[in-house]
Amino acid sequence: MVDLPPLGDLIRRYGLDARKKLGQHFLLDLNLTGRIARAAGELKGYTVVEIGPGPGGLTRALLDAGAENLVAIERDPRCVEALAELSDAYPGRLKIIEADALETDITNLGPAPLKVVANLPYNVATPLLIGWLKQIESINSLTLMFQKEVAERIAAGPGTKTYGRLSVLSQWLCDVHMDFTVAKTAFTPPPKVDSAVVTLTRRTDPLATGGMKSLETVTAAAFGQRRKMLRASLKPLNIDLESLGIDPTARAETLSVEQFCRIAESLKI
Repeated sequence: MVDLPPLGDLIRRYGLDARKKLGQHFLLDLNLTGRIARAAGELKGYTVVEIGPGPGGLTRALLDAGAENLVAIERDPRCVEALAELSDAYPGRLKIIEADALETDITNLGPAPLKVVANLPYNVATPLLIGWLKQIESINSLTLMFQKEVAERIAAGPGTKTYGRLSVLSQWLCDVHMDFTVAKTAFTPPPKVDSAVVTLTRRTDPLATGGMKSLETVTAAAFGQRRKMLRASLKPLNIDLESLGIDPTARAETLSVEQFCRIAESLKI
C-alpha cells in the first residue's frame, strides 16, 4: 500500500468543497471505499472504469485492491488536478480523463472486458446505467452506488412494489446482487437519503431472447401505467397478449422478465 496524504489534507489543499450542481457527495471513509472495491471482485486483467472519483477515496481503494489499468472519468477540473498526485504515486496504473461520463463511450477507454466501479452522482445514475446496459457485451460487471430506493428497484423481483422497468432491463442482461447499504451520514456533505451498492454481472447469455429497444418500449408503456391491466397499458402497441400466453388482465408488476421479453419479441423493432 502506497503512503498517501489523508484525504482531508488533499481536500483542503485543492479547495475541493463538494458542489451541488455536480451532484458531489464525497465518500471519505476508507473502510467503506475498500468494501466497495472488494465487492467488485478480481480487478487484475480488467480495464477498471471509475466515474466521478472526486478527491479519490474509492480510486485509492481500487488501486490498493490490484487495479492495474484504472481509468477515472472526472468532470471537475479541481479534482482532476488533485488526482494527478495519485497517478504519480501509482505509475502507469491510473489514467485520469476530464470529461462528462454521459458523453463518454467507456468501451473506447481500454481493452475489454471492463469493470465499472463507481459512487455515481445521483442525478445521472439511471441514464448512465441504461447506457452501459446497451454496451454490456464489452463489460464484465458494474459495481455501483445508487440511492437506496434506486438500488432496490434494480434488484427487485416480480410481485413487489419496487419491481419495474429498471428491474427488467437490468436482470434481463445481468445477475444482480445487492451488496450493502451505506448510511447518508457516511458522505460529505450527507445526501438526503441512504445509498446502496449493487453489483450487476453480465450474464453469458441474456435471460431470454429480446432486443433492448423493444424491451424499453414495452416496459415504459407497462410500468408507465402500472395500476392498469396490461390490455390497457399496452393497447397503443397493438399486441395480442393472449397469443403470447399472457393474461391481458394482469398488471405489469406480476410479469417475469422472460414474459416481458416475449412481448418485446413480438414488436420486432
